[in-house]
Amino acid sequence: MAMNITYQIGALAGTPIQAESFSDSAAPIGPAAAWKTPIPSIRCKIIKPDTIEKRSQPTSPCRSPILSGSNGTRPDLSVVCRAFATETLEFVEMDESKAAEEEKMYKEVKAEKEKGVPVYVMMPLDSVTMGNTVNRKKAMNASLQALKCAGVEGLMVDVWWGLVERDAPGVYNWGGYTELLEMAKRHGLKVQAVMSFHQCGGNVGDSCTIPLPKWAVEEIDKDQDLAYTDQWGRRNYEYISLGCDTLPVLKGRTPVQCYSDFMRAFRDHFKHFLGDTIVEIQVGMGPAGELRYPSYPEQNGTWRFPGIGAFQCYDKYMLSSLKAAAEAAGKPEWGSTGPTDAGEYNNWPEDTQFFRKEGGGWTSPYGEFFLTWYSQMLLDHGERILSSAKATF
Repeated sequence: MAMNITYQIGALAGTPIQAESFSDSAAPIGPAAAWKTPIPSIRCKIIKPDTIEKRSQPTSPCRSPILSGSNGTRPDLSVVCRAFATETLEFVEMDESKAAEEEKMYKEVKAEKEKGVPVYVMMPLDSVTMGNTVNRKKAMNASLQALKCAGVEGLMVDVWWGLVERDAPGVYNWGGYTELLEMAKRHGLKVQAVMSFHQCGGNVGDSCTIPLPKWAVEEIDKDQDLAYTDQWGRRNYEYISLGCDTLPVLKGRTPVQCYSDFMRAFRDHFKHFLGDTIVEIQVGMGPAGELRYPSYPEQNGTWRFPGIGAFQCYDKYMLSSLKAAAEAAGKPEWGSTGPTDAGEYNNWPEDTQFFRKEGGGWTSPYGEFFLTWYSQMLLDHGERILSSAKATF
């Protein structure tokens, strides 16, 4: 590397340099002429281009030419110098170790940031047809390829009880789901499988209708109390009432046993995908797959936002449980029905005696008893299904 220096050396040195001149020595010389020097052509180059600059270590006092005499270290400084040299060495070693640790942490954080947040895309509700095949297979394949190219981590797929076990209890047809999972694996996509034990259709975002299994619907037709019921006798067929969770009302099996058998069959059929392609199992526990009551059904305009909805505890199985809870609490008169002053689906809370803020029935001993029982029934239902899922997977 070469470098031209065009500075006025004399000025930098602080000493005026007489300019060379061929004129008469007696001629007067102006200040500018006195300071002006010919611009030399100086070129510099690096002799050792491969030399890498390193951090200079602090010089120990015992090595200082000022503090050291001809015989080396002054006797009165020898102990201090040795201690200083030792501390310096330890400091350098600790500093290098800390730097290596920080660099490692930086690389780990950087790798985590580059990985980003995994994104899963919810598949269409009708990804598998009623005929147990992949819906629009070519379009589906192209869509999965596009998702992979976009950096998507995987898919969320509803596995419908009403499709797989549609025709007879204990008879499972996994055809369409097998194709779909193989397709996902081929494209390197992971899958979150949702065990969907509810009816598809009638809720926000439902673009198709997939009923409960035929044989389950037949049992509901025989015994209408298997469906959630409001105080006016309206039945809701989205999901089997949790009031009969432990009763053998479905061809000799309880609803929870049916859900458990379904999950076990899924595990056995897709065991070669579990942990690799199938990385998560989600379990539906109520209408729309949520752990809740169907308190605000949109079908037929029964409910509209922001109505308060209605209690769903009037099938005979729920009322039987309510009666037993009231007797156990020493208040048998509380067990015949739910609140009678809770309004209708589209009321506002303040329109009702039970829900109003000031002096509402929900704050009374009866209100506290009923709401505790009602919510505990829901929690117990979730506990039963999750315990079964945990034991299965």
